[in-house]
Amino acid sequence: MTAKQVLSALRAVAREDKASFLPGFFQAVPGGYGEGDRFLGCVVPDQRKVARQFRDLSTDQLLKLFASPWHECRLTGMFILVGQFEGAAKHNNPHRDFECRQIVEVYLKNLDAVNNWDLVDATAPKILGPWLVDNPDERQVLDRLATSEVLWQRRVAVLATYALIRNDEFKEILRLAEMLVDDEHDLMHKAIGWMLREMGNRDISRLEKFLNKHAKTMPRTMLRYSIEKMSREDRTKWMTQ
Repeated sequence: MTAKQVLSALRAVAREDKASFLPGFFQAVPGGYGEGDRFLGCVVPDQRKVARQFRDLSTDQLLKLFASPWHECRLTGMFILVGQFEGAAKHNNPHRDFECRQIVEVYLKNLDAVNNWDLVDATAPKILGPWLVDNPDERQVLDRLATSEVLWQRRVAVLATYALIRNDEFKEILRLAEMLVDDEHDLMHKAIGWMLREMGNRDISRLEKFLNKHAKTMPRTMLRYSIEKMSREDRTKWMTQ
């Protein structure tokens, strides 16, 4: 199996209409957050099928996908990496910790390839997040990523907390939300609000405590996302603080 074969498989399912639509959707236009990215025109379900077909792709071939100028090659490569992590993380795997650590290291060393929101959202909650659930002593990586000048690394930090939130661990998302509440980018407002909402689904008192401190000044998009699952009455209360 090779990266060239993955590219050929993706070209076989590429669609012209999507190739013209996706650059605008992912702001791969001058001045956009995805400026310069290139698209074959593949939809995600087809990319997932290709990823399953090449699930045993070697690391050196994955690195070639991560270095590709084509968005779909990088995303498909990341789908493969997620699948390999999930396979390694099975509790009956005697080499579980070693294999998972290797995959996490590959992921963190290739974050330059995780350069749009879909790449972040498909990977951070499924690779880095679960690893940090099992390895709490390594959670300082979240602070390093959260203070990066690179938008996508900051989003990786926030989205990785989803696995912790699902494990009823809220300290990290609350710390990152405090750190990033004044972040200037709308995609960070959405990410933080989304994770705060997930926390609120499990512990509304913690969300309300955060909102009591920040609702008046936090970005409106972040606030709207965080209260999205509340009643209309409660949403109105927080939005008119």
